[in-house]
Amino acid sequence: MSRKPGAPATSGHRARKRFGQHFLADIGVVRAIVDAIAPRDGQHIVEIGPGLAALTDALLERIDAIQAVEIDRDLAARLRKRHPQDRLGLHEGDALAFDFAAVLPAEAAAAGERLRIVGNLPYNISSPLLVRLLDYRAIVHDQHFMLQKEVVDRIVAAPRSGDYGRLSVLMQAFHHCDSLFDVPPEAFDPPPRVDSAVVRMTVRRDREAEDPAPLQQVLAVAFGQRRKMLRGTLLPWLAQRGVSAEGIAPTARAEEIDVDTWRALAARVAAAR
Repeated sequence: MSRKPGAPATSGHRARKRFGQHFLADIGVVRAIVDAIAPRDGQHIVEIGPGLAALTDALLERIDAIQAVEIDRDLAARLRKRHPQDRLGLHEGDALAFDFAAVLPAEAAAAGERLRIVGNLPYNISSPLLVRLLDYRAIVHDQHFMLQKEVVDRIVAAPRSGDYGRLSVLMQAFHHCDSLFDVPPEAFDPPPRVDSAVVRMTVRRDREAEDPAPLQQVLAVAFGQRRKMLRGTLLPWLAQRGVSAEGIAPTARAEEIDVDTWRALAARVAAAR
């Protein structure tokens, strides 16, 4: 079977702002992303937002088949003409509402196989989508995403830095997070007004039993007024619930607390419910 589709068709489709469309057009960047993913036949790869198929085509040069989720009807129609269903299993819909568990065959799940999720994500949905994907981490091995560089910087940020916040803690609590490389605006058509970056997020298997909800609740309180000392925000909230503030200095601010301390606190909040 040939695995060499033609060059991505870039004409005849106007990027839609409501979908946050910026199509990756630099073949060097595409190859770098695929090299980072290192796909192999038999893996369950799901692409979010295949768009004009730049990444899709490159993946299908390496492996027999992938699945994809596309919200744009016109692009979905083009993709169906470009690749047969047995190579590109296309699901038309919104990734924010998509059931990712449905694309992993029951026998594969029973055998411990997991999804690998990839994509050039629309910037307007990236953070809520990352949070939603936490619900599927038991069936996900890793994620490779192109995101706004500012978002990637936040995901991988260390405590006591300006980028460290709710997203940093929540993503690092459940993934090994690595910023792989930056991508300039001119790599896209149309070019966005910001730099982008590619991030790898590998699910931490030893934390599958942890519920993200208590951690999200604690972080919302603590980072809601991040410039304030925690004695005026988080500590009263904990006291009202009879939860120990062990490990939290009253004069500390939220960005000074490391991920493991936040996890330990979230576990105490969960136990007190």
